[in-house]
Amino acid sequence: MTLFMAYLDSSALNVALPTIHLDLHAGVADLQWVADAYLLVLASLLMLSGSIGDRFGRRRLFTSGLLLFTLGSALCSAAPTIGALIVFRMVQALGGCFLVPASLSIVRQVFSDPVERARAIGVWSAMFGLGIAAGPIIGGALVSSVGWRSVFWVNIPIGLATWQLARRVVPESRAARGRKFDPVGQLLMVAALATVTYGLIEGPTMGWGSAVIIAMLCAASASLVVLLAVERRRDEPLLEAHFFRSPPFSAATAIAVASFLALSGFLFVNTLYLQEVRGDSALVAGTSILPATVAIAVCSIGAGHLIGRVGTRIPLALGGVCIAAGGALLLNLDPQTSFLLLVASYTLLGCGFGLVNPPITHTGVSGMPPERAGVASAITSASRQLGNVLGVAVMGSMVSAATLGSGRLAGGFASRFTTDSRLSWAVLVACGVVCTLAALAFTGRRGMRAAARVYHDDPHVVVGPRATDQPLSPPVVG
Repeated sequence: MTLFMAYLDSSALNVALPTIHLDLHAGVADLQWVADAYLLVLASLLMLSGSIGDRFGRRRLFTSGLLLFTLGSALCSAAPTIGALIVFRMVQALGGCFLVPASLSIVRQVFSDPVERARAIGVWSAMFGLGIAAGPIIGGALVSSVGWRSVFWVNIPIGLATWQLARRVVPESRAARGRKFDPVGQLLMVAALATVTYGLIEGPTMGWGSAVIIAMLCAASASLVVLLAVERRRDEPLLEAHFFRSPPFSAATAIAVASFLALSGFLFVNTLYLQEVRGDSALVAGTSILPATVAIAVCSIGAGHLIGRVGTRIPLALGGVCIAAGGALLLNLDPQTSFLLLVASYTLLGCGFGLVNPPITHTGVSGMPPERAGVASAITSASRQLGNVLGVAVMGSMVSAATLGSGRLAGGFASRFTTDSRLSWAVLVACGVVCTLAALAFTGRRGMRAAARVYHDDPHVVVGPRATDQPLSPPVVG
């Protein structure tokens, strides 16, 4: 329920952005911040939240996240200004970053039988596709009939109902030995992500050569360099640099960033195209991208079966090809582009995203000892969110030139969008190529053998389990 709610909220909000622009007098950069404020918090705190749940209790973290997400949704629905909406989105994200890691940890702890656990995780994973598929339709219907604020109202009853259910039926659990906190690494990660996002979003408005933008991008680079230097010296770092010596892990991380950069950037820019360039209503725009969202849901399920038969290499490479092909069909997009061509492009892109996402974590932990897999999974999950942040920031900035100096969508937006958006669709093609090449080069048998050598030499690997999940109390069934 929570995973469905989170992804429903994310995909429904994209459809509501043009209406928010009109109601709150927002520019393109403001709309980017509405999307990226949530994603930025999620990317920054995702790995920390997993450690908090392991140490203090997963149900406690999960229910706290539900309340924060619900409160943030209520505040977003009442936001009087675009600035307030951005701040309230960060409150919502603070709850969201507790939900996903805790929910997966709870599923893994409750289902001890390997077969049942695999089925349960399959159901859990399917919610990603269902939420993405349902969001544009539900969001479009709500925005067209009630208004953009109703997109956030939906979360309130679902959040409260799930919070009550979780308190009654979810057992508390925590790791016998939690990972140490890494406050320095956490602060450096936040600084790196926040400064690069600010620089990319505000660059078109303030000017790429302005002192503020240059300072932000330099600060992002410096924070990343210091982060890598600091993390190499810690026994239990927030970011395990040693993992990147494993070809499958590095490939999984690159594919996660590239594919989700493409997904979030596509959803953001395509929403502006459908509503601001073609003049579609929110409901029509939400219905128009149904081929993409349905393809994501169907191919996500199909990818799971494919992994069991042929491994992760083929679905990852095939997904990259589909993303590149779908992006290529949009390179000559204009206001009169045939709807059939859009359907073909959206379907290919949806198939690509659906095929790529399920194998990422499986690839990232290939060759790892079990005691290292949890941290690696957290890094690949954070890489997905990093891709989401960069997609809105990078591809959104590429079409910001289509606005007037004030940053408002106006007059010649439709004609200028045609030219300025070509570079953003080229980014989709490049992301698909990256996914395909990384999969073919690093996820085969040679990569697996290299990964095994890396973790065999890892001084942090301990033989035998370091931490086991211990239930603190049995579930109380009402």
